[in-house]
Amino acid sequence: MERNILLTSIHKYRLVILVLLSLLVLGGCGNNFTPIDSSTVGFFDHYFVYPFSLLIKKVAFWLEGNYGVAIILITIGIRFLLMPFFIRQSKNSKVSQEKMAMIKPEMERIQKKYKAKKSTEDQLSMQRELGELYRKHDFNPVAMATGCLPMIIQMPILIGFYYAIMRTPEIAQHSFLWFNLGETDILFVILAVMVYYIQSRVTLMGLEETQRKQMAIMSWISPIMIGIISLNVPAVLPLYWVIGGIFMIAQTLIIKNYVLKESY
Repeated sequence: MERNILLTSIHKYRLVILVLLSLLVLGGCGNNFTPIDSSTVGFFDHYFVYPFSLLIKKVAFWLEGNYGVAIILITIGIRFLLMPFFIRQSKNSKVSQEKMAMIKPEMERIQKKYKAKKSTEDQLSMQRELGELYRKHDFNPVAMATGCLPMIIQMPILIGFYYAIMRTPEIAQHSFLWFNLGETDILFVILAVMVYYIQSRVTLMGLEETQRKQMAIMSWISPIMIGIISLNVPAVLPLYWVIGGIFMIAQTLIIKNYVLKESY
């Protein structure tokens, strides 16, 4: 029973867990913004950050030194490459949620039956009955907990690109639109906060009321986090987040309004 509760909790709060994990990763490496080159040591730096740094400089060279457009194009390209992961995750999550809703009354009946029975034998009997229920409906509770696995797989790519931006000094020497890429721009900070707030609200669309309440906190955590960080980093980072956020808004709307509806 404890195992099922743990798996359900992980699934329910997977977005919060991912945000906290991202903060830990970024915070742990936050002081390492030294320029990166071919002599930089470290597995992550060598195989993720440095290749992205080279890609940024190469694309900017093709664009006659326009690093702003280079960041935009690479961000969109990465998001397109990662989109199939999000689609797969959304489909799997939808299937798991529907099966959970179907078997939930029977699960609660079994759990209520053994609520006052604490012996090892009774708990094993409850697990056997729950196992039979899962097999009957082809439901795997572990799949709910691993539903965020595609997002975790993507983290090294997104974080690698993040650090490539921060550790490529050539970017800070250029301007884009009205702002210098190497300096903080308050207008883009506000824009980043607005985009991430809209993205978090779009994510809640189509969810049941209970799920909306559970995830409502993300509507505030994400934009506040982005705003605080954006006030302390060069404007190129909010630019990256704004483009990525706009893409995610469009992607979420497409998945909710077309992909998931066509699947059922």
